[in-house]
Amino acid sequence: MVGMYDMRTRERALTLVAQGRSLNSVSRELGVSRYAIRSWQSRIEPIKRAGMPCPRCQDAPTVPEEAAAYAYLLGLYLGDGCINVHRRGVYFMRITLDNAWAGIIDECETALRAVRPDNSVFRVQRQGCVAVTSTSKHWPCLFPQHGPGMKHTRKIALEPWQQSIVDEHPWQFIRGLIHSDGCRVTNWTTRVIGGERKRYEYPRYFFTNTSADIIRLFTDTLDRVGVEWKPLNQSRAAVTISVARKDSVALMDLHVGPKY
Repeated sequence: MVGMYDMRTRERALTLVAQGRSLNSVSRELGVSRYAIRSWQSRIEPIKRAGMPCPRCQDAPTVPEEAAAYAYLLGLYLGDGCINVHRRGVYFMRITLDNAWAGIIDECETALRAVRPDNSVFRVQRQGCVAVTSTSKHWPCLFPQHGPGMKHTRKIALEPWQQSIVDEHPWQFIRGLIHSDGCRVTNWTTRVIGGERKRYEYPRYFFTNTSADIIRLFTDTLDRVGVEWKPLNQSRAAVTISVARKDSVALMDLHVGPKY
């Protein structure tokens, strides 16, 4: 019976127990036997005791080993992520993504597992979206931009070690930002060619965010990889950055592509 449950169910059960829930309540909620939950606990506890050291909490702090995955996750977090504290000093990292982008949801989960492979990752389904969630005591160490209130109400700046990762993996950072608060669209217009009006289509990328700091991080990174951009004139508080020049769109298509 223990082997009949999939990995996501196991991780969800262990996460609920780690939050202080009783075995009875978790068993009833998930339809999993108490015996199965105890068995999973006995298998995972030796791993938990050994633990994966946080690269930022050591005497000589280092950067995360999976730097490319971290750069992508940083972009997702700045766009659609949040970190919340729970009991026993455990933090939940949540990236909320639209149900329409199943590929991005999978990629987000892969990045979370790569950055903190010894911590549980699970999905919480909500109306029209899913919160890809991971638990760790060290999320604030890895994402020092965490703080009270909305991101646009406080200063958002990268630590030098984060900037070095973005400099090394700029396209992964851009992908994360586009996959969270951006899009690739096809615009169209008409032109008169040889006396005949014809429809002309052209792709472009947009990125929208209310935080001026996050917008600046995005455009600074675009500058670094040679992508031309311009802000759109809007009356709302959020700022939208447009990438429309043919050669710049081609670069974005090569390294980012449509959401999927």
